[in-house]
Amino acid sequence: MRKFACCFGKICDKLSPDMLPIYNLETAKQTILKRTPLALQEVPAEMLDRIEALFGERLTPAQAVAHILEDVRVHRDEALKRWTEKLDGVSLPDIRVSTKTIQQALQNIPSKTLQALQEAAQRVEIFHRRQPLHSWLSQGTEGTLGQLVRPLERVGVYVPGGSAPLPSTVLMTVIPARVAGVAQIAMVTPPSRASGGVHPITLAAAAIAGVDEVYTVGGAQAIAALAFGTESIPSVDKIVGPGNLFVTLAKQQVYGTVGIDGLAGPTETMIIADETANPEWVAADLLAQAEHDPLAAAILLTPSLKVAEAVQHQVVSQMEGDLRFPALSRDRILEVSLKNRSGIVLTQDLHQAFEIANRYAPEHLALAVANPWQWIEKIHSAGAVFVGEHSYEVLGDYIAGPSHVLPTGGTARFTSSLSCLDFVRVIGLVALHPETSRKLSPLAAEIAYQEGLDAHAQAALRRLI
Repeated sequence: MRKFACCFGKICDKLSPDMLPIYNLETAKQTILKRTPLALQEVPAEMLDRIEALFGERLTPAQAVAHILEDVRVHRDEALKRWTEKLDGVSLPDIRVSTKTIQQALQNIPSKTLQALQEAAQRVEIFHRRQPLHSWLSQGTEGTLGQLVRPLERVGVYVPGGSAPLPSTVLMTVIPARVAGVAQIAMVTPPSRASGGVHPITLAAAAIAGVDEVYTVGGAQAIAALAFGTESIPSVDKIVGPGNLFVTLAKQQVYGTVGIDGLAGPTETMIIADETANPEWVAADLLAQAEHDPLAAAILLTPSLKVAEAVQHQVVSQMEGDLRFPALSRDRILEVSLKNRSGIVLTQDLHQAFEIANRYAPEHLALAVANPWQWIEKIHSAGAVFVGEHSYEVLGDYIAGPSHVLPTGGTARFTSSLSCLDFVRVIGLVALHPETSRKLSPLAAEIAYQEGLDAHAQAALRRLI
């Protein structure tokens, strides 16, 4: 059992108020607000050393991933099992998890956990059923125009889980696909080093969400299997779901062979707070994101120095623990992410804070201000918006309704959260009357001639002879 701060000294003597630094805007622009594209991000020496030990040569992560992808494409199941043993330390007797094992996991889950997952699943489904996915036809005197909306046939869902189970990601990726009408949903997730299998709560979530197939493989090798197919894992049309750097690079490299939802980076949250914000809650929300990953970013924008200093104090207090809650267990990760990727930025006013947020385009944007609804129209770029301090980001992670698979790394400037629209094809339909065709053909031919495409023009004009 974790001890409270009064009797737990592991980190107390190391923490200081500036663990979450306060920046002026110019300094923040050169540090925590500065975006670096995936291809230009510096790779830690420790990671390069690990790759060299595995491959016998100094490779970049992208080169290592390319090697794994080609190996799985050629050697299929044999390569899958070999890389799983090499990278995860698990020897797989079977790649696919049996239906019996999945159902047993569902039956054995604690009732309290089952209730929470079922409620979350219901809310996610209700939310996504409101998304428009309808075909339409417009029939008039010229004929019929329209669009056909058709679900993808087969989708692969990647669920991280080597170090800890993530049943919420199962719900947030699978349910939108199921609502969209995807016929077959295959889930891949890395094995636990401790048990050699998939965590029971992840399997229970798969049963609740309606996954058709579960495979005990992760990393770049799992992405390769979904893209190219193996003896055990048929290929898919699209791969969705978050993952580490190697999973992201693998998705990037197989794009074109299959579709992908996007390139997920480390999680990030940005909170805009005014003088009415609750510093304890703001600090708790920042810590909730910072604990994900040493590269996670948790940023507060506020014009109030008083709020900034109070949040600094609360961050330290909550990490150490108090009379209500124990010290946070992921203190090593928190120390790194808070010092290197996170911080508080003092702004002139809330208008400037929203301008910064739109340029940064955060994965999560939370509004801890007195009248949050008056600012909604100011927001143009964010993966998800959390309006008011009772609509906090952790609820979005688990149970609110929208998918928590969101654009990171500033990609919210041009892309959106995972939704049913990621799992359908929109097909244009043209069915014109002969009279309309004759009227439009000379116009089409003229444009074709201007583009230097004679065959296009003749295909139109031959219908007029």
